[in-house]
Amino acid sequence: MTVEPGVRTGAESDASVIARSRDEPEAFAVLFDRYADEVHRYLARRLGGEPADDLMAETFTTAFQLRHRYNPSLATSDGARPWLFGIATNMVGRHRRAEGRRFKAMARIPAPADHEEPLADRAAARVGAQAVRRELAAALAALPARHRDVLLLVAWGGLGYEEVAQALGIPIGTVRSRLHRARSKLREALGGSDPTTMREVPGHD
Repeated sequence: MTVEPGVRTGAESDASVIARSRDEPEAFAVLFDRYADEVHRYLARRLGGEPADDLMAETFTTAFQLRHRYNPSLATSDGARPWLFGIATNMVGRHRRAEGRRFKAMARIPAPADHEEPLADRAAARVGAQAVRRELAAALAALPARHRDVLLLVAWGGLGYEEVAQALGIPIGTVRSRLHRARSKLREALGGSDPTTMREVPGHD
């Protein structure tokens, strides 16, 4: 049986929800229920909890306003998720200076105590930005914004390459290139380690 993109078992697909919301605006709340927590976590890791509250709301407000432009033929297996993360990343783009200041400030914070979860653990890519150690924060601050966007959509947003390409409106080859360069810079800055390495999603490579 073929499963439509963005379909959860027994649930209406994201594309269908968006299409229905054009005539029934209240239907768009389904997407908020599905993705608001994920979008908020991603924004909080990049900008902090308080800005994330406002930007998460702005992300969904913008998505609602743009729902007539959503093209279901471009949807991946994640449905509307890459589209929403692309909007959220654009929101971050308006706060580049704030994000840079945040990472630079975190780079001056002493390393976590020994009993805290090691940064190199696989789970570290998914914890809040408060747990990012100063070396990683400094390395992230030094990355070009376009490379940081790709890296953090993968590491903190959990998107595969195809989803990142859709989210940012760039070719998948550009995603690969930027991610490779970003990780190379991190390994160089961190003595060969890359704590942002995520699980590679089968079929997303």
